[in-house]
Amino acid sequence: MKYACKYTPIEILAGFDIDAELLNPTAENYELSDQYIHSNVCSYSRSLIEERLRDCSEPLILTSCCDSIERAGDVLKDLGQKVYILNLPHINENCCSKLLFQKELLKLIDNLSTLLNKRFDVEKFYNSFDSNSEDISGQYVSVMGARLNSELLELIKKESPLPIKNNTCTVIRSVTKPPRSDNVEELMYWYSEILLSQIPCIRMSDISKRRDLIEDPNLCGIIYNTVNFCDFYSFEYSKLKSTLKVPILKIETDYTLLATEQIRTRLGAFYENMVVKPKRRKKMTSKTHTYFAGIDNGSTSTNAVIIDDKKNIVSFAVVPTGVKVSESAKNALDEALYKADLEIEDISNIVTTGYGRARIDFRSKDVTEITCHAKGAYFLNPNVRTIIDIGGQDSKVIRLDANGSVTDFVMNDKCAAGTGRFIEMMAQSLQLNLEEISTYGLKWNEDIAISSMCSVFAQSEVVSLIASDKKLEDIVHGINNSIASKVISLGKRGKLEKEYMMTGGVARNIGVVRAIEEKLESEIIVPKEPDICGALGAALIASEN
Repeated sequence: MKYACKYTPIEILAGFDIDAELLNPTAENYELSDQYIHSNVCSYSRSLIEERLRDCSEPLILTSCCDSIERAGDVLKDLGQKVYILNLPHINENCCSKLLFQKELLKLIDNLSTLLNKRFDVEKFYNSFDSNSEDISGQYVSVMGARLNSELLELIKKESPLPIKNNTCTVIRSVTKPPRSDNVEELMYWYSEILLSQIPCIRMSDISKRRDLIEDPNLCGIIYNTVNFCDFYSFEYSKLKSTLKVPILKIETDYTLLATEQIRTRLGAFYENMVVKPKRRKKMTSKTHTYFAGIDNGSTSTNAVIIDDKKNIVSFAVVPTGVKVSESAKNALDEALYKADLEIEDISNIVTTGYGRARIDFRSKDVTEITCHAKGAYFLNPNVRTIIDIGGQDSKVIRLDANGSVTDFVMNDKCAAGTGRFIEMMAQSLQLNLEEISTYGLKWNEDIAISSMCSVFAQSEVVSLIASDKKLEDIVHGINNSIASKVISLGKRGKLEKEYMMTGGVARNIGVVRAIEEKLESEIIVPKEPDICGALGAALIASEN
């Protein structure tokens, strides 16, 4: 039998010789489930329906833990599947709740006895109790929040420099044996109390016991997982973010693997900037080369920077990113070497960054673009506290402290709105090149509002505005404001603080820079070569390693 909630009485199932398995599927897509349930319902519920529409060979037991799970259960029942929904009291520290849950447990025993024509075996019930708590000694990172699939958990573990403790809702199941009794009614009362007194799900009325998950001196950081369209855990994240001293990273998943690379980038930046006591290293006794290279492989361009041992920029190159990541990186590095009149043998260390960083086979090390942009921006101007990086496919807002360390960052999620790609689409619609669109909106008359939420909608709006004979200058100004609004709303998830620096290719767009400055009511520092800031940071890290 499959189950979905930690409050499921799987020990009762064991009393009937029923093997229980947690149903936590990863969906490739929602092709089938979207025919029966709205796409704005919790992604786990959708993945559960998707999985059951593909394989319903075993019965499923659910609890009424939330509206989405109940809805999923109703859908599957209507389709004729064997689904049992157990009513779960949400007031967890209350005698009446324990009595109500006791009745539900006794009802389940009666139903199973009738269905299987079998008596409940109390001895097998007792023998099935087992603690699944993770025993980790020393420093660790905790994964908290909503349930997550096994593939994402493995990614989190693989990237982490420290052990990972899984404290998500379905895993922290702490159920101890009830007092021994031959009276099943009495036994079920004790059992209901034990089930309801676990470290609670966020849906329960009293969640004070969840403090046990954060009051540990060995806790070095928290990765807080949320599921699309499940707001309850976001409330706890907000509280932890404002009160905890350990670093905390929020990730949001839709129970597919489509956002894996974005999550990998966020994890990498989080781990890189987490304070962990390093192992002692032996001092280098000799140095054979004095040049270091950084390569930033982005979605649109691949940038290379070469510096010397005094951190002077010797040369740089910007080339289009082709289909083959490693080839684009080699082309950029070859061009930078040519400009500096150097050979590859002259380079002591190569650090790569950007989305393709791990696929560049000649790298010495790879580091996330968040860390590299922070390093590069702070090197260019130590007064910078907020970096706005708008690249070809994503936007980031990065916060720095006085030492140049990353204290917080936010990224856009799977949407090109407000990025370089967005500007390219708008320029194509207006029949302008990128240089023209960067200045066209500086002189405008009418303040036009354009959607900042979706590139496709925005492009449709622009086409309509052209048909309405609106001036190009006014339309471009509206596009600039749209991008600025997207960036500011992204940045305000954290805290924006002066001085500001803008990096990435979009920093060359004067109109966008001016629009963001107007909304910030502050000047933005734009480096002479904003495209290469990430590659510069990578080169600086290469020189330090």
